[in-house]
Amino acid sequence: MVDNVAVVRGVYEAFAKGDVSKLLEVLDEKIEWHEAEHVTYWPGGAFIGPQAVLEGVIARIPNDFDGFSIDVERIIGSGDTVLVEGRYRGTVRATGQPLDAQVAHVWDFRDGKAVHWQQYTDTLQFAQLMGVPTGKAAAAQA
Repeated sequence: MVDNVAVVRGVYEAFAKGDVSKLLEVLDEKIEWHEAEHVTYWPGGAFIGPQAVLEGVIARIPNDFDGFSIDVERIIGSGDTVLVEGRYRGTVRATGQPLDAQVAHVWDFRDGKAVHWQQYTDTLQFAQLMGVPTGKAAAAQA
């Protein structure tokens, strides 16, 4: 039986070293990857498949952030579901502003592969730091 918590821990440890291959290996070929609604990389729905995740999220991070990291505070497993709590940290390249956002990731596994992933984070902070209009300013531009 696969220890999903150990798998997820290994993914974050590898990511911290710049190795995204562990992440891609864990993703089911039909993974449904959900960025938090209205966060900068949210396409309005799920990314489907590892290649979409790589192109739509992972490959964009170095272009948008310097020193991006995920500081994992705890990982909790419950059967096929794993919850990760932590903080995103880095510097937004476009504005030079520091990112320090609370985050939670929910992983759902089937047969040792991640089939569903959901992010929860401070979408307002992302928008403000990356220069994306919010609230009344966004409505005025619409």
